[in-house]
Amino acid sequence: MKEGLKIIISGGGTGGHIFPAISIANAIKSKEPKAEILFVGAEGRMEMQRVPAAGYEIKGLPICGFDRKNLLKNVVVLFKIWKSQRMAKKIIKDFKPMAAVGVGGYASGPTLNQCAAMGIPCLLQEQNSYAGVTNKLLAKKAEKICVAYEGMERFFPAEKIILSGNPVRQAILDTTISREDAIRQFGLNPAKKTILFVGGSLGARTINESILRHLDLLEGEDVQVIWQTGKYYSASIAEELKNTSKEYPMLKVTDFIGDMGAAYKAADLVISRAGASSISEFCLIGKPVILVPSPNVAEDHQTKNTMALVNKDAALYVKDADAPDTLLQLAIKTVKDSSRLKSLSENIKKLGLKDSAEIIADEVIKLATKK
Repeated sequence: MKEGLKIIISGGGTGGHIFPAISIANAIKSKEPKAEILFVGAEGRMEMQRVPAAGYEIKGLPICGFDRKNLLKNVVVLFKIWKSQRMAKKIIKDFKPMAAVGVGGYASGPTLNQCAAMGIPCLLQEQNSYAGVTNKLLAKKAEKICVAYEGMERFFPAEKIILSGNPVRQAILDTTISREDAIRQFGLNPAKKTILFVGGSLGARTINESILRHLDLLEGEDVQVIWQTGKYYSASIAEELKNTSKEYPMLKVTDFIGDMGAAYKAADLVISRAGASSISEFCLIGKPVILVPSPNVAEDHQTKNTMALVNKDAALYVKDADAPDTLLQLAIKTVKDSSRLKSLSENIKKLGLKDSAEIIADEVIKLATKK
């Protein structure tokens, strides 16, 4: 029926932008198998590998962010923005999209600007509770804005907003493994309470330090830990553990977890940064979580994401600066409190928004076919 449907999806920079973008593309393809989808990303960023791995074509722009510390370097940034605008215009003219989707990140700026200027309807997807700079600038030109949190009228025109939630990795929702089998998969004991520490694929120094400094707290506790160190920190942590005089059989240490669905299923409690995609996953699976927002993100949006949950008693919060001293102690105390875990699970699950990718895909297809 809609043969020849052509959609551009632009943005990236982090998994939090890329995973939703790919989920939206997959949902469009499931509804319209003949649809052509082209991604536009930023050269040198992770989308240039992740998107082709998911089976989609991507074009790269030489776009980058402003350097707030060295203003002279922004002369080069301005040139890259100008060049990216020209390249985006050519990509759009060649591909002839019927609609464009911006998921945030550097590349979505020039791409969506050019699409809007050429009369191509645009949809924005904002993952965070505090809107990103690019999406705020693009909002006037967008026809629809899909959001994951209530109260986004403070950033966007209310009549354009659709409360869709964030698309998440489908494999996490589709996991059928039992908690016991998942724990055995990590070589641990199903009879013990299990805490999962994750800091993203590269790792989080603060979360790693919170364990390393207080390994003694795990001794004598009927608790075990799955610890994803991140690839950046794995060698140094392995060396430190090797140099300790004790063994820690209650620790499963790994640089990267390929099957996050199994890891979440194994965990009675998760310790994590507060990226929008991760939070959406926790909401949908009803997982009790202690959030440690990264202080190194624009507009401190991870803290704002965290407080949106904390204010509804749906998560616990530890400030990054306090985590090395207090996080592991709080995690052990919380995982042993079954009633607290139950209330956190019930409250966070109330915030989950299902079928996000399908809702967004339907809106994209409507925009593409309404002309």
